Amino acid sequence: MKTHIINCAQCPFDMPDRLCKKETGKAPAFCPTQNKKELIDRCLEEYQDRNILEFAKQASIQEGEGYGQKELGYAHVKPIKPRILETIEFAHKMKYKRLGLVFCVGLRKEAKVVENIFSANDFEVVSVICKVGRIPKEQIDVHDSQKISVGQFESMCNPILQALVLNDEKTEFNILMGLCVGHDSLFLKYAEAPCTVLAVKDRLLGHNPLAAIYNIDSYYRCLK
Repeated sequence: MKTHIINCAQCPFDMPDRLCKKETGKAPAFCPTQNKKELIDRCLEEYQDRNILEFAKQASIQEGEGYGQKELGYAHVKPIKPRILETIEFAHKMKYKRLGLVFCVGLRKEAKVVENIFSANDFEVVSVICKVGRIPKEQIDVHDSQKISVGQFESMCNPILQALVLNDEKTEFNILMGLCVGHDSLFLKYAEAPCTVLAVKDRLLGHNPLAAIYNIDSYYRCLK
């Protein structure tokens, strides 16, 4: 019988002292590094796949290249690249040529800029907006009172079609930009190519959901 729920977010030990960071590290009773040896072995088997191994290798290299001053030691490293640049560099490392860009209609201006940046960096970009297909929300049993524009025609967000279009266009790497909660989940479920997220939607906080977390003891204490 399972007695401990895995909960790394609540690990009581300082990061440098944790078992996941060093061989002689400390571990709480729920530690997966200590308790999930079979899964660790299974994941290592997955990394033996040549394509997966290369993807993981380049992702790790990209991580390391995101910091400067490494010669001064871990305590002195500093970030030197924004995510958009890391996305470009990683795609080049993987030798991808055709990128998929799926975006929310609310970020159409930003999507145009992002598409221009990717194209200027020698990628072919297939971009698909969330309202693709012009399918009415009633098709998925959404009532008129539940729509944004009550009493009017309203296209549903269509992440499944976004994924199917990119699959059909044979994109090699997909970038998500501002899809709604749940819609992003469906896109990730149906997309065939590897995916990454450039931006997540937060209508209230300017697409910076961590702002609520940073203010958890003040303006957003109601969330606790």
